Amino acid sequence: MTPHLHPPGCGCCGAARFALPGTQGVTRRNFIAGVGTATLGTLMLPSFAVGAAGAVARANRPAPRRLPLKVQPVLVYDTPQRREATSWRNWGSVHSDQKAAEEQARIESELKKMSASAEFPLEVRPVAAVKNTEQVDQIVKGDHDVLLMYAAGGWLNLLEQLTDPKKWTIMFVRHRTGPAYLWYEIAHNRYLRKTVDEFGQPGMDIQDVVVDRHEEVLWRLRALHGLKNTLGKKIVAIGGASGWGDGGQDAPDKTRNIWRMDIVDFPYDALGKRLQEARQDQRLVSECDAAANRYLKQRGVSLETDRGFVQRAFVLNEVFKDILDAAGTDALTINHCMGTVMPMSETTACLPLSLLNDDGYLAFCESDFVVIPSGILLHYISGKPVFLNDPTYPYDNLVTLAHCTAPRKLDGKNLEPAKILTHFESDYGAAPKVEMRLGQVVTNIVPDFASRKWVGFAGKIAANPFLDICRSQIDVQFDCSAETLLREMKGFHWMMSYGNYLQETGYALKKVGVNWLNLDRPHTT
Repeated sequence: MTPHLHPPGCGCCGAARFALPGTQGVTRRNFIAGVGTATLGTLMLPSFAVGAAGAVARANRPAPRRLPLKVQPVLVYDTPQRREATSWRNWGSVHSDQKAAEEQARIESELKKMSASAEFPLEVRPVAAVKNTEQVDQIVKGDHDVLLMYAAGGWLNLLEQLTDPKKWTIMFVRHRTGPAYLWYEIAHNRYLRKTVDEFGQPGMDIQDVVVDRHEEVLWRLRALHGLKNTLGKKIVAIGGASGWGDGGQDAPDKTRNIWRMDIVDFPYDALGKRLQEARQDQRLVSECDAAANRYLKQRGVSLETDRGFVQRAFVLNEVFKDILDAAGTDALTINHCMGTVMPMSETTACLPLSLLNDDGYLAFCESDFVVIPSGILLHYISGKPVFLNDPTYPYDNLVTLAHCTAPRKLDGKNLEPAKILTHFESDYGAAPKVEMRLGQVVTNIVPDFASRKWVGFAGKIAANPFLDICRSQIDVQFDCSAETLLREMKGFHWMMSYGNYLQETGYALKKVGVNWLNLDRPHTT
């Protein structure tokens, strides 16, 4: 076996300086036994069958899933009574129950169209119409995630009562689409600022108010869907949780505090036992061998390492999935992946992590919790696999991004071509060099060690070079200032996805108190 020659603190594997967690025991599971469970205490696992996509598919294995975002739309209106020789109504057109019913039906129709275009799971409840505090009380007690407030009328106390700081609120007002809404006039000065200069509405700011356009509502819901699925996420950390470099030592604690994630330590000795049992299961080994053959026969795949590394990678992939099934989650990271896992698996974790991401799981190398929250958030916002990478030195509006664990299904649907090589630093195992789509717009997120301010920018894939660096590598061309990027870069690892999701990322970050600098719009923080 090739020894781990990298010193502590080196570029890719700086996380390796942190000690393994305690070796608290878990019950050994039998690979041949029946149905899986959702706890680490009992690790009996499902039987398997051949998967149609070239992988081993166990019967009854739970598929990765996204929690739907639950939205409660509410029309707020009033029914003023005429009085002679005095002002008796506010601005707006919805001043009767009949007008409210007409507007309620129109909102239902608009939301149906909006929901049909959503590419993420979205549950939109029937539109409620309220004009008094008793009706509002019933709405507030609901189990929705987002209250979508159509502020046609009603006075400030109703709006404040509807706005629960423990949930998310979006206000919608009409201008050109009509009918006229009162709060198009006074959302800023009365609701957000309480008739003073300072903002004073808990849980709301200017980005939470939308005028006319439901597509503007949709991207906010996309962001909140991503945030809902990120907050409280359970993730298995094989070899323990860590963070890159001296600045990342507190990253696991920050992840628990800011993102409320449940990080489950899984010791390497337990992984070793599972791998031993897997290798002794001849039926599993045979199925993994067949799965490796199917993978290598896929269009666009070429093999430039020992085939045995690939076959053993499929065994490791099944072990990872079994661990996830037992833990009741679909997110995993592996620490000390530049050395510790290699002797026990007789391959590298690179290809299994790529396979997991292509299957809809969340799988990251290095257990770097400086960057992992950004990957989980971006995955759930975009609905696509993400690419944790090592950045280089930006210059001339170009930066090279590289790592050995890239997914292939980066658009969420189609597999990109790939060469299967060794992992570069060890020249061992199996790692994909994914040929990413030239001209593809990508989102790039640069998290900081302190979790105070993340930086983001869009770019286009300009080239797939083949340098003596991590195997999957791209040159990304960008339009923002390279000098500004260099001054604002913090942390180390970056996160990338196909598509532009900068506005969604910034909107979600504001909800958890992390600042955001979109370098494509330098005024946005």
